[in-house]
Amino acid sequence: MATSRTAGTPDGSGRRRRGPGMTEVARAAGVSQKTVSRVVNGEPHVSPEVRDRVLRVIEELDYRPNNAARALLLGRYRRIGVVSLGTALYGPSTLLIALERAMQRAGYSFAVASTLEGQRVPVAVEALLEQGVDGIILSEPIDDGTPLRISADVPVVSLAEGLEQTGGVSAVVGADGALAARIATEHLLSLGHRTVWHIPGPQDWWAARDRVRGWREALAAAGAPEPPLPEAGDWTPASGYATGRRLAQLPDITAVFAANDDMAIGALRAFADARVSVPDGVSVVGFDDIPAAAYLSPPLTTVRQDFTVIAERAIDVLVAMIEGRPTPTEPIAPAVELTLRASTGPARGPAPPRR
Repeated sequence: MATSRTAGTPDGSGRRRRGPGMTEVARAAGVSQKTVSRVVNGEPHVSPEVRDRVLRVIEELDYRPNNAARALLLGRYRRIGVVSLGTALYGPSTLLIALERAMQRAGYSFAVASTLEGQRVPVAVEALLEQGVDGIILSEPIDDGTPLRISADVPVVSLAEGLEQTGGVSAVVGADGALAARIATEHLLSLGHRTVWHIPGPQDWWAARDRVRGWREALAAAGAPEPPLPEAGDWTPASGYATGRRLAQLPDITAVFAANDDMAIGALRAFADARVSVPDGVSVVGFDDIPAAAYLSPPLTTVRQDFTVIAERAIDVLVAMIEGRPTPTEPIAPAVELTLRASTGPARGPAPPRR
């Protein structure tokens, strides 16, 4: 006769069996409970060999520390909150994954509050504080026209400018978006193009503003004329296509830098529809190096951001503030590089009028 058990209760009693405790981990690893505690809490004074042995036993026994009790004892949750845009766009979503991995390596768990559907950043911060976090990362905050003022009694690290923190410590950490835009623009100028047009992203994004600034700086440094800035896109291929259609009608355009790869994809299609060859007629550079960029026709030259570097630096700074250690002061290595593909080439001679 078949018997049934309550899900998750191997003994069928209706009660969840208690998992192994710190005592069992210490006994199996051949160390003291204090050593297990130091490993779990990421404290120093544990040799690499002992730390690895304890972590291996923790994994084998599926030991799960009592976070609530640990928070009461240590005054810390070992949890970091992230305020995210709640978007599937490649850059923000890839950065979010990199942040989670960096937190896990640092021994912290991960909580997310989204600003999707118009929720403001301070509301998302409050939601994270109610859950219990030791620090907060603001990932790609949007400028909604009001000062970004955060009141929190935990450290806050923003990945964009504009943060005003009250009641705690804060820092700004991020990739140099202006540098990345300069690299893209300088590449096109180095190919002999007289100037470079830009397809901008939405200007309430700090990242989009940085890319406009870097584009302008590169043109100014080279003494190249600055073309009028088209209407800002919304990061989508459709907006890149709409701008690309307008640019394709201009007789003297030979080089375009788009603020992200999706808008560059839209521009490539617009140029193809207008029978403007890429790169013979117009060279195009994108930004992000999305997985599809290498498989377009032609493959897209683009600027790649190293989200792992950005995330690890942000977590290093935040964890140092949480644990009362000096924050890293050495400059972050440039986390951007130009990936050369077939969408860019030397400037050609005067082209016949476009129709």
